[in-house]
Amino acid sequence: MRKPYVYVTRKLPEETLDALSQAAHIKMWDSEDQAVPRDVLVKEAAEADALLVMLSDKIDEEILSLPFLKVVANVAVGYDNIDLHAAKKHGVTITNTPDVLTDTTADLVFALILASARRIVEAAEYVKSGKWNSWSPLLLAGTDVHHKRIGIVGMGRIGEAVAKRARGFDMEVLYHNRTRKLESEKNLGVIHAEFDELIEKADFVVNLAPLTPETQGMFGRDEFEKMKQSAIFINAGRGASVDETALVEALQNKQIAGAGLDVYEKEPVDSSHVLLSMPNVTALPHIGSSSVETRLAMAALAAANIEAVLEGKHAKTPVI
Repeated sequence: MRKPYVYVTRKLPEETLDALSQAAHIKMWDSEDQAVPRDVLVKEAAEADALLVMLSDKIDEEILSLPFLKVVANVAVGYDNIDLHAAKKHGVTITNTPDVLTDTTADLVFALILASARRIVEAAEYVKSGKWNSWSPLLLAGTDVHHKRIGIVGMGRIGEAVAKRARGFDMEVLYHNRTRKLESEKNLGVIHAEFDELIEKADFVVNLAPLTPETQGMFGRDEFEKMKQSAIFINAGRGASVDETALVEALQNKQIAGAGLDVYEKEPVDSSHVLLSMPNVTALPHIGSSSVETRLAMAALAAANIEAVLEGKHAKTPVI
């Protein structure tokens, strides 16, 4: 009897796949930081019963229509890299990794807020480059985070976790969401606001919205013009939610004070991108969930989803 074949598109610690290896033959792309080439992915998928993939892997009709494929496990909460319509059409189960990365990502979001407001990266480079020759009262002075107003666009699990951290800094928390979160309002003391009201009032505008037709490009020239000149824009949701040309203009024209970014329209972001040359931009390489503990837990959950489907059981965290 043919043993199920699972292809993994990034090198993962073998212990995260121990249980799955008992039920299936596993092959991994041998790079931790380089995406599997498209031709290799298609070739391996043609023989695979399951794929364990990353958000950077495009899983489309060409792959989802292959004869043996039963399940694709995405090591991420989001799944805009996968054609869900094609998956339904061909009866392929799609899974993701919610919950396990919530607190880790919220920590990173707050790190971006603090780093952007207090000019942490800029200050660290100032010391390392030997520029610190004297002290002055306003040397690399940033802005306070405590007692400011934060506006969270996309109040899912991560948004709620960010709100908890913000309350610890005595911040007023506004949020905008497709559906109003009455429990969050009661338990966290957050305040619902319409989108325009939020971006006009918030000192820190934080995008955590998933990528949908409605959220694509939702932060553009008009939206940045409505923000406070002192506002800092944080994006840890999806890069395509932002018109980066408009963001650059807003920063250059001092319509907003700064930005903290973990996601971009095109990833990896080109090193020549003008955003990366701006001192008031804190730029990270999409590491929202990147702690050792969380990434191992995400990989293990993806493997458990595959194992369940291959054994004829329900996936633990199915998308479809």
